[in-house]
Amino acid sequence: MVQKPREDPVKELARWLTVGIHQLNGWRKSFAGDLKIFIILPASVFFCLTLQACDIPEEPSGSLVETPNISSPIPPAQRPEQAAHGNTQSKTELPRIVAFGDSLTAGLGVAQEEAYPDQLERWVREQGLAYQVINAGVSGDTSAGGLRRVGWILKSRPSMVIVELGANDGLRGQPLNETFNNLDAIITILKDKGVIVVLAGMRIPLNYGEDYTREFSDLYVRLAQKHDVSFIPFFLEGVATHRQLNQGDGLHPNAEGYSIVVQNVWSVIEPILRGLAQAE
Repeated sequence: MVQKPREDPVKELARWLTVGIHQLNGWRKSFAGDLKIFIILPASVFFCLTLQACDIPEEPSGSLVETPNISSPIPPAQRPEQAAHGNTQSKTELPRIVAFGDSLTAGLGVAQEEAYPDQLERWVREQGLAYQVINAGVSGDTSAGGLRRVGWILKSRPSMVIVELGANDGLRGQPLNETFNNLDAIITILKDKGVIVVLAGMRIPLNYGEDYTREFSDLYVRLAQKHDVSFIPFFLEGVATHRQLNQGDGLHPNAEGYSIVVQNVWSVIEPILRGLAQAE
């Protein structure tokens, strides 16, 4: 048997490398094609979904900047509700009353529907008046904190603002002139924007000293007279010191106590709201 002469090792290596390179080129092209599929297809799907998402209308945020223990004054997403006398009207289309205050407004310790703003809204509706009452209470807030928030309150475009602030100032023994000046500025800003202001008077316990206690309650009277605004002489009239109407801390009303607060507020705002209804 004739043995085929063995090829030069160098040439054999060169031929082997040539074949390998051709195979690699084939694999590279195949891999590149597959890679394009894996990259382009998901990217196309993502791009299509992005375009589709652009056509989805945003849900009304209805919100301003969130703060602790507060119900946002900007209305939530629109949802039709039955207004007074069967008048179908979106809640966000109703004129707004903003309950602007501290924990006594926020309803610390009770469910939201038991706090005075929610109870007030239900009561106003029962009287045949369609209003949205917005809870803008922040637990622990002071008159200074309220002054910082007043611009935020105005973003809800209220017809009326019930200002219940200052109790925490008194309980902390802050200088009365500071409380007066803060509340004075709040009322001025609201009135300058054409908002009807209702000022809620507050009192503090006698253990802060007779002079301080008296001057504290008097500053609300002076503010109401200076600005000629509607005035609730004492926000917690008929509730303060009545154990059965307050929570365990003796400071914050329970649901029953808040129903009395609603009547204190209603007695002052009713003629205003009736007058507005007749003027329409």
